[in-house]
Amino acid sequence: MQYEPDDGDLIDGVGFADPGGNSALRAATKKNPRNLPCPNCGAKNRLTRADRARGYQCDSCADQLERGY
Repeated sequence: MQYEPDDGDLIDGVGFADPGGNSALRAATKKNPRNLPCPNCGAKNRLTRADRARGYQCDSCADQLERGY
């Protein structure tokens, strides 16, 4: 069964990239592409504008900081 978000799951009209997963990053869309670098590691194309607006970092950096790997 595929997860179907409702309007309550959307932030700025965009849902999560990995609903039910560990990532807080927003889904990439035509209007919200994943085209920005991570502010910590500098890896290209890791964040969307919605992610950047919330001060997020890439999943790899978040995992390393929060979980130690």
